Amino acid sequence: MKIAFIVRTFPALSETFILNQITGLLDRGHEVDIYATRKGEFFKMHPEVKNYNLLERICYLSDFKVPQNKFVRIIKAIGISLMGFGKNPNVTMRALNFFKYGKRALSLEFIYKISPFLGKGPYDIIHCHYGLNGNIGACLKQLGFQGKLVTMFHGCDIRLGIEKGGVIYHPLFESGDCLLAISDYNYENLIRFGANPQKIIFHPVGINCNKFPFREQSASVKCINTIIILTVARLVKEKGLQYGIRAIGELLKELPNLHLEYRIVGGGRLEEQLRKMIEELNLGQIVRLLGELEQNRVIEEMQQAHIFLLPSIVEALPTVLMEAQAVGLPIVATNVGSVAQAIIDGKTGFLVPERDVGALTNKLEYLIEHPEIWPEMGRAGRKHVEENYDIDKLNDRLEKIYKELIGERE
Repeated sequence: MKIAFIVRTFPALSETFILNQITGLLDRGHEVDIYATRKGEFFKMHPEVKNYNLLERICYLSDFKVPQNKFVRIIKAIGISLMGFGKNPNVTMRALNFFKYGKRALSLEFIYKISPFLGKGPYDIIHCHYGLNGNIGACLKQLGFQGKLVTMFHGCDIRLGIEKGGVIYHPLFESGDCLLAISDYNYENLIRFGANPQKIIFHPVGINCNKFPFREQSASVKCINTIIILTVARLVKEKGLQYGIRAIGELLKELPNLHLEYRIVGGGRLEEQLRKMIEELNLGQIVRLLGELEQNRVIEEMQQAHIFLLPSIVEALPTVLMEAQAVGLPIVATNVGSVAQAIIDGKTGFLVPERDVGALTNKLEYLIEHPEIWPEMGRAGRKHVEENYDIDKLNDRLEKIYKELIGERE
Protein backbone atom coordinates (compact mmCIF):
# COMPACT_ATOMS: atom_id res chain seq x y z
CA MET A 1 0.00 0.00 0.00
CA LYS A 2 1.00 3.61 -0.52
CA ILE A 3 0.23 5.68 2.56
CA ALA A 4 0.37 9.41 3.28
CA PHE A 5 0.73 10.53 6.90
CA ILE A 6 -0.39 14.08 7.73
CA VAL A 7 1.02 15.05 11.13
CA ARG A 8 1.72 18.18 13.17
CA THR A 9 5.39 18.58 14.09
CA PHE A 10 8.03 16.31 12.61
CA PRO A 11 10.38 15.17 13.99
CA ALA A 12 8.96 15.38 17.52
CA LEU A 13 10.46 13.71 20.59
CA SER A 14 7.10 13.59 22.35
CA GLU A 15 5.23 11.76 19.57
CA THR A 16 6.84 8.34 19.43
CA PHE A 17 3.39 6.82 18.86
CA ILE A 18 3.35 8.35 15.36
CA LEU A 19 6.94 7.36 14.64
CA ASN A 20 6.20 3.78 15.73
CA GLN A 21 3.32 3.56 13.26
CA ILE A 22 5.38 4.92 10.37
CA THR A 23 8.38 2.66 10.95
CA GLY A 24 6.10 -0.33 11.58
CA LEU A 25 4.39 0.16 8.22
CA LEU A 26 7.75 0.56 6.47
CA ASP A 27 8.90 -2.69 8.09
CA ARG A 28 5.80 -4.35 6.64
CA GLY A 29 6.79 -3.30 3.13
CA HIS A 30 4.48 -0.34 2.61
CA GLU A 31 5.46 2.98 1.05
CA VAL A 32 5.02 5.98 3.33
CA ASP A 33 5.18 9.73 2.67
CA ILE A 34 5.01 12.23 5.55
CA TYR A 35 3.40 15.67 5.43
CA ALA A 36 3.91 17.90 8.50
CA THR A 37 2.31 21.22 9.29
CA ARG A 38 5.50 22.50 10.95
CA LYS A 39 9.15 21.62 11.38
CA GLY A 40 10.51 20.01 14.51
CA GLU A 41 13.90 20.35 16.17
CA PHE A 42 16.42 18.53 14.02
CA PHE A 43 19.10 18.49 16.72
CA LYS A 44 16.74 16.41 18.91
CA MET A 45 15.57 13.37 16.97
CA HIS A 46 14.80 9.76 17.70
CA PRO A 47 17.41 7.47 16.12
CA GLU A 48 14.71 5.89 13.93
CA VAL A 49 14.31 9.17 12.03
CA LYS A 50 17.86 8.71 10.73
CA ASN A 51 17.80 4.91 10.60
CA TYR A 52 14.76 4.93 8.31
CA ASN A 53 15.84 8.06 6.36
CA LEU A 54 12.51 9.66 7.24
CA LEU A 55 13.69 13.18 6.50
CA GLU A 56 13.84 12.13 2.85
CA ARG A 57 10.13 11.28 3.03
CA ILE A 58 8.98 14.53 4.61
CA CYS A 59 7.23 17.49 3.03
CA TYR A 60 6.43 20.57 5.13
CA LEU A 61 3.05 22.14 4.46
CA SER A 62 4.32 25.35 6.09
CA ASP A 63 6.52 25.85 3.00
CA PHE A 64 3.39 26.28 0.86
CA LYS A 65 1.59 29.12 2.63
CA VAL A 66 -0.50 31.57 0.63
CA PRO A 67 1.65 34.74 0.12
CA GLN A 68 0.18 37.92 1.59
CA ASN A 69 1.25 39.98 -1.42
CA LYS A 70 -1.49 39.53 -4.03
CA PHE A 71 0.87 39.93 -7.01
CA VAL A 72 3.26 37.31 -5.67
CA ARG A 73 0.32 35.08 -4.79
CA ILE A 74 -1.03 35.19 -8.35
CA ILE A 75 2.35 34.66 -10.04
CA LYS A 76 3.17 31.64 -7.88
CA ALA A 77 -0.35 30.26 -8.29
CA ILE A 78 0.04 30.37 -12.07
CA GLY A 79 3.18 28.25 -11.78
CA ILE A 80 1.49 25.80 -9.43
CA SER A 81 -1.52 25.56 -11.74
CA LEU A 82 0.60 24.86 -14.81
CA MET A 83 2.41 22.10 -12.91
CA GLY A 84 -0.92 20.82 -11.64
CA PHE A 85 -2.46 20.59 -15.09
CA GLY A 86 0.46 18.39 -16.10
CA LYS A 87 0.42 16.13 -13.04
CA ASN A 88 -3.16 16.11 -11.78
CA PRO A 89 -5.49 18.10 -14.06
CA ASN A 90 -8.78 17.05 -12.43
CA VAL A 91 -7.69 18.14 -8.96
CA THR A 92 -6.26 21.40 -10.32
CA MET A 93 -9.49 22.22 -12.15
CA ARG A 94 -11.46 21.63 -8.96
CA ALA A 95 -9.12 23.86 -6.96
CA LEU A 96 -9.85 26.65 -9.45
CA ASN A 97 -13.62 26.12 -9.53
CA PHE A 98 -14.69 29.57 -8.32
CA PHE A 99 -18.37 28.80 -8.92
CA LYS A 100 -18.41 25.79 -6.58
CA TYR A 101 -15.93 26.86 -3.88
CA GLY A 102 -16.32 30.63 -3.98
CA LYS A 103 -13.85 32.67 -1.93
CA ARG A 104 -11.62 29.71 -1.00
CA ALA A 105 -10.92 29.07 -4.68
CA LEU A 106 -10.93 32.74 -5.65
CA SER A 107 -8.34 33.55 -2.96
CA LEU A 108 -6.19 30.74 -4.47
CA GLU A 109 -6.15 29.00 -1.08
CA PHE A 110 -6.99 25.66 -2.66
CA ILE A 111 -4.23 25.91 -5.26
CA TYR A 112 -1.65 26.36 -2.51
CA LYS A 113 -3.28 23.60 -0.45
CA ILE A 114 -2.89 21.02 -3.23
CA SER A 115 0.63 22.14 -4.18
CA PRO A 116 2.60 19.85 -1.79
CA PHE A 117 0.65 16.81 -3.01
CA LEU A 118 0.91 17.35 -6.77
CA GLY A 119 2.88 14.60 -8.42
CA LYS A 120 2.61 12.41 -5.30
CA GLY A 121 0.39 9.42 -4.87
CA PRO A 122 -2.17 8.28 -5.66
CA TYR A 123 -2.43 7.00 -2.12
CA ASP A 124 -4.38 4.03 -0.87
CA ILE A 125 -4.59 5.58 2.60
CA ILE A 126 -4.35 9.18 3.83
CA HIS A 127 -3.72 8.80 7.57
CA CYS A 128 -4.08 12.02 9.58
CA HIS A 129 -3.04 12.41 13.19
CA TYR A 130 -5.24 14.92 15.08
CA GLY A 131 -8.63 16.22 14.01
CA LEU A 132 -7.49 19.49 12.41
CA ASN A 133 -5.12 17.56 10.17
CA GLY A 134 -8.07 15.34 9.38
CA ASN A 135 -9.79 18.45 8.05
CA ILE A 136 -6.81 18.93 5.71
CA GLY A 137 -7.32 15.37 4.50
CA ALA A 138 -11.04 16.03 4.06
CA CYS A 139 -10.25 19.06 1.91
CA LEU A 140 -7.91 16.97 -0.26
CA LYS A 141 -10.64 14.37 -0.77
CA GLN A 142 -13.13 17.10 -1.60
CA LEU A 143 -10.77 18.34 -4.30
CA GLY A 144 -10.45 14.89 -5.82
CA PHE A 145 -7.37 13.29 -4.31
CA GLN A 146 -7.65 9.53 -4.05
CA GLY A 147 -7.24 7.47 -0.89
CA LYS A 148 -9.28 6.30 2.07
CA LEU A 149 -9.18 8.99 4.77
CA VAL A 150 -8.23 7.72 8.25
CA THR A 151 -7.93 10.12 11.19
CA MET A 152 -6.62 9.26 14.65
CA PHE A 153 -7.86 11.52 17.45
CA HIS A 154 -5.69 12.10 20.52
CA GLY A 155 -6.12 14.29 23.61
CA CYS A 156 -5.57 17.89 22.55
CA ASP A 157 -7.88 17.68 19.52
CA ILE A 158 -10.65 16.22 21.67
CA ARG A 159 -10.17 19.07 24.15
CA LEU A 160 -10.30 21.55 21.26
CA GLY A 161 -13.58 20.03 20.15
CA ILE A 162 -14.98 20.37 23.66
CA GLU A 163 -13.82 23.99 23.80
CA LYS A 164 -14.94 25.14 20.35
CA GLY A 165 -17.67 22.62 19.58
CA GLY A 166 -17.57 19.47 17.52
CA VAL A 167 -18.69 21.43 14.47
CA ILE A 168 -15.03 22.20 13.75
CA TYR A 169 -14.61 18.56 12.70
CA HIS A 170 -17.80 18.22 10.66
CA PRO A 171 -15.99 18.44 7.27
CA LEU A 172 -13.90 15.48 8.41
CA PHE A 173 -16.88 13.56 9.76
CA GLU A 174 -18.56 13.93 6.36
CA SER A 175 -15.59 13.02 4.14
CA GLY A 176 -13.61 10.71 6.41
CA ASP A 177 -13.74 6.95 5.92
CA CYS A 178 -12.47 5.93 9.36
CA LEU A 179 -12.01 7.64 12.72
CA LEU A 180 -9.61 5.96 15.13
CA ALA A 181 -10.39 6.56 18.82
CA ILE A 182 -7.45 5.76 21.08
CA SER A 183 -9.62 5.48 24.19
CA ASP A 184 -13.17 5.24 25.50
CA TYR A 185 -12.93 8.93 26.42
CA ASN A 186 -12.19 9.85 22.80
CA TYR A 187 -14.88 7.52 21.46
CA GLU A 188 -17.56 9.04 23.66
CA ASN A 189 -16.57 12.59 22.71
CA LEU A 190 -16.48 11.82 18.98
CA ILE A 191 -20.06 10.58 19.26
CA ARG A 192 -20.94 13.75 21.16
CA PHE A 193 -19.30 15.87 18.43
CA GLY A 194 -21.58 14.30 15.81
CA ALA A 195 -19.40 11.58 14.27
CA ASN A 196 -21.03 8.54 12.70
CA PRO A 197 -20.50 5.62 15.14
CA GLN A 198 -20.13 3.24 12.19
CA LYS A 199 -16.97 5.09 11.12
CA ILE A 200 -15.31 4.94 14.56
CA ILE A 201 -12.89 2.15 15.43
CA PHE A 202 -11.19 1.78 18.81
CA HIS A 203 -7.45 1.61 18.19
CA PRO A 204 -5.09 2.69 20.99
CA VAL A 205 -1.58 4.02 20.65
CA GLY A 206 1.19 1.70 21.80
CA ILE A 207 4.87 1.30 22.51
CA ASN A 208 7.74 -0.91 21.40
CA CYS A 209 8.08 -3.07 24.51
CA ASN A 210 11.51 -4.30 23.38
CA LYS A 211 12.89 -0.79 23.87
CA PHE A 212 11.80 -0.69 27.50
CA PRO A 213 13.62 -3.52 29.32
CA PHE A 214 11.83 -4.78 32.40
CA ARG A 215 13.66 -4.21 35.69
CA GLU A 216 12.62 -6.19 38.75
CA GLN A 217 12.10 -3.73 41.59
CA SER A 218 13.78 -4.20 44.95
CA ALA A 219 11.42 -5.25 47.73
CA SER A 220 13.38 -3.36 50.37
CA VAL A 221 14.08 0.34 50.73
CA LYS A 222 16.90 -0.36 53.19
CA CYS A 223 19.36 -0.90 50.37
CA ILE A 224 18.21 2.25 48.54
CA ASN A 225 20.10 5.41 49.40
CA THR A 226 17.63 7.73 47.68
CA ILE A 227 14.14 6.98 46.45
CA ILE A 228 13.64 8.46 42.98
CA ILE A 229 10.18 9.51 41.86
CA LEU A 230 9.94 10.27 38.14
CA THR A 231 7.57 12.23 35.92
CA VAL A 232 7.90 12.43 32.14
CA ALA A 233 5.61 15.12 30.74
CA ARG A 234 5.52 18.35 28.82
CA LEU A 235 5.70 21.37 31.10
CA VAL A 236 2.19 22.56 30.32
CA LYS A 237 -0.92 23.25 32.36
CA GLU A 238 -2.65 20.02 31.33
CA LYS A 239 -0.01 17.85 33.02
CA GLY A 240 -0.76 19.26 36.50
CA LEU A 241 2.90 19.32 37.52
CA GLN A 242 2.29 21.94 40.19
CA TYR A 243 0.18 19.38 42.07
CA GLY A 244 2.91 16.78 41.80
CA ILE A 245 5.52 19.19 43.12
CA ARG A 246 3.27 20.21 46.03
CA ALA A 247 2.63 16.55 46.82
CA ILE A 248 6.39 15.99 47.07
CA GLY A 249 6.59 18.88 49.53
CA GLU A 250 3.79 17.39 51.64
CA LEU A 251 5.39 13.94 51.47
CA LEU A 252 8.60 15.29 52.97
CA LYS A 253 6.62 16.85 55.80
CA GLU A 254 5.09 13.44 56.55
CA LEU A 255 8.44 11.62 56.19
CA PRO A 256 11.07 14.20 57.14
CA ASN A 257 13.91 11.66 57.25
CA LEU A 258 13.20 10.36 53.77
CA HIS A 259 16.00 10.63 51.21
CA LEU A 260 14.05 11.56 48.10
CA GLU A 261 14.61 12.98 44.63
CA TYR A 262 11.83 14.01 42.26
CA ARG A 263 12.92 14.15 38.63
CA ILE A 264 10.80 15.77 35.92
CA VAL A 265 11.69 15.10 32.29
CA GLY A 266 10.17 17.41 29.69
CA GLY A 267 10.19 20.89 28.25
CA GLY A 268 7.50 23.51 27.90
CA ARG A 269 6.31 27.03 28.47
CA LEU A 270 5.78 26.59 32.24
CA GLU A 271 9.42 25.89 33.02
CA GLU A 272 10.17 29.24 34.67
CA GLN A 273 6.90 29.20 36.61
CA LEU A 274 7.67 25.72 37.95
CA ARG A 275 11.23 26.69 38.87
CA LYS A 276 9.85 29.61 40.86
CA MET A 277 7.41 27.30 42.67
CA ILE A 278 10.20 24.86 43.51
CA GLU A 279 12.24 27.69 45.06
CA GLU A 280 9.26 29.04 47.03
CA LEU A 281 8.62 25.57 48.49
CA ASN A 282 12.32 25.14 49.35
CA LEU A 283 12.53 22.04 47.18
CA GLY A 284 15.52 23.10 45.13
CA GLN A 285 17.61 20.19 46.44
CA ILE A 286 14.81 17.68 45.87
CA VAL A 287 13.07 18.53 42.58
CA ARG A 288 15.11 18.46 39.37
CA LEU A 289 13.86 19.69 36.00
CA LEU A 290 15.87 17.70 33.47
CA GLY A 291 14.44 19.23 30.29
CA GLU A 292 13.44 17.38 27.13
CA LEU A 293 15.43 14.18 26.59
CA GLU A 294 15.80 11.69 23.76
CA GLN A 295 14.03 8.37 24.22
CA ASN A 296 17.19 6.47 25.23
CA ARG A 297 17.80 8.97 28.01
CA VAL A 298 14.17 8.74 29.13
CA ILE A 299 14.52 4.95 29.35
CA GLU A 300 17.67 5.40 31.46
CA GLU A 301 15.76 7.65 33.85
CA MET A 302 12.98 5.08 34.12
CA GLN A 303 15.49 2.35 34.82
CA GLN A 304 16.90 4.40 37.72
CA ALA A 305 13.53 5.42 39.19
CA HIS A 306 11.47 3.58 41.81
CA ILE A 307 8.02 5.18 41.42
CA PHE A 308 6.36 6.94 38.48
CA LEU A 309 4.06 9.91 39.05
CA LEU A 310 1.70 11.54 36.52
CA PRO A 311 -0.51 14.23 38.13
CA SER A 312 -2.34 15.34 34.95
CA ILE A 313 -5.57 17.31 35.04
CA VAL A 314 -6.53 16.21 31.50
CA GLU A 315 -5.35 13.26 29.42
CA ALA A 316 -6.49 10.88 26.71
CA LEU A 317 -4.37 7.70 26.81
CA PRO A 318 -0.78 8.68 27.71
CA THR A 319 1.89 6.40 26.27
CA VAL A 320 4.29 7.41 29.02
CA LEU A 321 2.24 5.32 31.47
CA MET A 322 2.68 2.33 29.18
CA GLU A 323 6.42 2.94 29.03
CA ALA A 324 6.76 3.25 32.81
CA GLN A 325 4.79 0.04 33.39
CA ALA A 326 6.82 -1.79 30.74
CA VAL A 327 9.95 -0.97 32.73
CA GLY A 328 8.25 -2.23 35.91
CA LEU A 329 7.55 0.97 37.83
CA PRO A 330 4.56 1.22 40.18
CA ILE A 331 2.40 4.17 39.19
CA VAL A 332 0.57 7.00 40.92
CA ALA A 333 -1.62 8.86 38.43
CA THR A 334 -4.76 10.94 38.29
CA ASN A 335 -7.99 9.35 37.09
CA VAL A 336 -8.65 11.61 34.09
CA GLY A 337 -9.57 10.85 30.49
CA SER A 338 -8.86 7.18 29.85
CA VAL A 339 -5.96 6.79 32.25
CA ALA A 340 -7.99 4.04 33.93
CA GLN A 341 -7.51 2.00 30.74
CA ALA A 342 -3.74 2.34 30.95
CA ILE A 343 -3.50 1.68 34.71
CA ILE A 344 -5.19 -1.13 36.62
CA ASP A 345 -6.01 0.62 39.89
CA GLY A 346 -4.62 -1.24 42.88
CA LYS A 347 -2.77 -3.75 40.70
CA THR A 348 -0.29 -1.86 38.49
CA GLY A 349 -0.56 1.42 40.34
CA PHE A 350 -2.95 3.79 42.08
CA LEU A 351 -5.43 6.26 40.62
CA VAL A 352 -6.41 9.40 42.52
CA PRO A 353 -8.69 12.39 41.78
CA GLU A 354 -7.23 15.24 39.74
CA ARG A 355 -5.83 18.32 41.54
CA ASP A 356 -5.88 16.40 44.84
CA VAL A 357 -2.50 17.00 46.46
CA GLY A 358 -3.50 15.07 49.57
CA ALA A 359 -4.47 11.97 47.61
CA LEU A 360 -1.23 12.08 45.60
CA THR A 361 0.73 12.40 48.81
CA ASN A 362 -1.08 9.52 50.50
CA LYS A 363 -0.50 7.07 47.65
CA LEU A 364 3.14 8.03 47.27
CA GLU A 365 3.60 7.57 51.01
CA TYR A 366 1.86 4.20 50.89
CA LEU A 367 4.14 2.95 48.10
CA ILE A 368 7.25 4.15 49.93
CA GLU A 369 6.15 2.46 53.14
CA HIS A 370 5.20 -0.79 51.33
CA PRO A 371 8.05 -1.58 48.95
CA GLU A 372 7.14 -5.25 49.13
CA ILE A 373 4.35 -4.59 46.59
CA TRP A 374 6.69 -2.98 44.02
CA PRO A 375 7.81 -6.22 42.32
CA GLU A 376 4.27 -7.55 41.99
CA MET A 377 2.96 -4.25 40.63
CA GLY A 378 5.87 -4.10 38.20
CA ARG A 379 5.22 -7.56 36.82
CA ALA A 380 1.49 -6.87 36.50
CA GLY A 381 2.20 -3.60 34.71
CA ARG A 382 4.56 -5.23 32.21
CA LYS A 383 2.01 -7.95 31.46
CA HIS A 384 -0.79 -5.39 31.03
CA VAL A 385 1.23 -3.40 28.49
CA GLU A 386 2.43 -6.45 26.56
CA GLU A 387 -1.12 -7.75 26.24
CA ASN A 388 -2.85 -4.48 25.30
CA TYR A 389 -0.39 -1.88 24.03
CA ASP A 390 2.38 -3.68 22.17
CA ILE A 391 2.98 -1.62 19.01
CA ASP A 392 3.83 -4.65 16.89
CA LYS A 393 0.41 -6.19 17.54
CA LEU A 394 -1.30 -2.82 17.06
CA ASN A 395 0.48 -2.19 13.75
CA ASP A 396 -0.68 -5.59 12.51
CA ARG A 397 -4.20 -4.52 13.41
CA LEU A 398 -3.76 -1.11 11.77
CA GLU A 399 -2.60 -2.79 8.57
CA LYS A 400 -5.71 -4.98 8.68
CA ILE A 401 -7.92 -1.88 9.12
CA TYR A 402 -6.30 -0.31 6.06
CA LYS A 403 -6.81 -3.44 3.94
CA GLU A 404 -10.46 -3.68 4.91
CA LEU A 405 -10.98 -0.03 3.94
CA ILE A 406 -9.52 -0.48 0.47
CA GLY A 407 -11.25 -3.82 0.01
CA GLU A 408 -8.08 -5.89 -0.06
CA ARG A 409 -8.46 -9.43 1.19
CA GLU A 410 -5.98 -11.18 3.45
